[in-house]
Amino acid sequence: MGNDIFDNRVVLVTGGTGSFGNAAARHFLASSKAREIRVFSRDEAKQEDMRKAIGSPRVSFMIGDVRDPDAVDAAMDGVDYVFHAAALKQVPSCEFFPLEAVATNVIGSGNVIRAAFRHKARRVVCLSTDKAVQPINAMGMTKALMEKVAMSHARQRGAGDTVVACVRYGNVLCSRGSVVPLFIQQIKAGKPITVTDPQMTRFLLPMPHAIDLVEHCLANAGPGDIYVRKAVACTVGDLAAVLKDIFAADIPIETIGVRHGEKIYETLLTAQERAGARDEGLYWRLPNDTRDLNYDQYFSVGSREVARIEDYTSHNTERLDRPALQALLLSLPEVRVELARSGA
Repeated sequence: MGNDIFDNRVVLVTGGTGSFGNAAARHFLASSKAREIRVFSRDEAKQEDMRKAIGSPRVSFMIGDVRDPDAVDAAMDGVDYVFHAAALKQVPSCEFFPLEAVATNVIGSGNVIRAAFRHKARRVVCLSTDKAVQPINAMGMTKALMEKVAMSHARQRGAGDTVVACVRYGNVLCSRGSVVPLFIQQIKAGKPITVTDPQMTRFLLPMPHAIDLVEHCLANAGPGDIYVRKAVACTVGDLAAVLKDIFAADIPIETIGVRHGEKIYETLLTAQERAGARDEGLYWRLPNDTRDLNYDQYFSVGSREVARIEDYTSHNTERLDRPALQALLLSLPEVRVELARSGA
């Protein structure tokens, strides 16, 4: 996408001090002529750190919570493009406090979308996750509902002043709370690398690919579309073994078992979704379901094609062998920095 779409525009990133928001703000600052990149989040300490690190008058900061409609409304004033990344993302936290996950991931998302309509923002991209597909934990369930909220608003509004769409992706490598930084921390501390199940698979997505995905969605999505980037995967056992090799670590790999709320593999598209998805090369586009409440369309007419299609999962996507996985990990700036610090 040509970043001239941002020329003299105002971009709002909710949850803007998180891993995605921080990377996206820096990317838009460097690659576009956006007039203002507005970071909206509730963590003043992270905002202060980010402000000092970036040091640009084009990046502004607003304290607030997506749960607060008034704060969201103030942040949305004059905004052209919205990237909605604010969420509760930690599986255990959402399991213990599901209503908090609902308040942020579902109600908060509705606040952002409605404010965007009121202020006639041009486009809103909501960030979702593979855990929203066939969810088994509260985090995934609330992200699935976030998608439904976005699609519902898009269906009701149609192709008006504001286009609302979603992206869905798997693990962003080296994002906050992800497994690669955890394994590196364990290696540097000389502790065993704790693996849930060596055969567990996960999608792998470098942060630049996640940013490419949201930009592609911003430029191409129709109301209520969900965009999915095709991604490679690996086993957790291979990931631990390759990091151990990279850091020349003489420590054991310890299997601790699958934790509550985790799957052996993740899914980015169900068979039913794949049947209606459009292949756009690096991406799948899942058009919004525009059916109304005419129940004949739901119960009297089905699709035979679905039975012949598999879900798109981290088990059946392209799986990296260890040399390819090592090359991918060594391409990540975060891994190279830690490697230099360790002297390995």
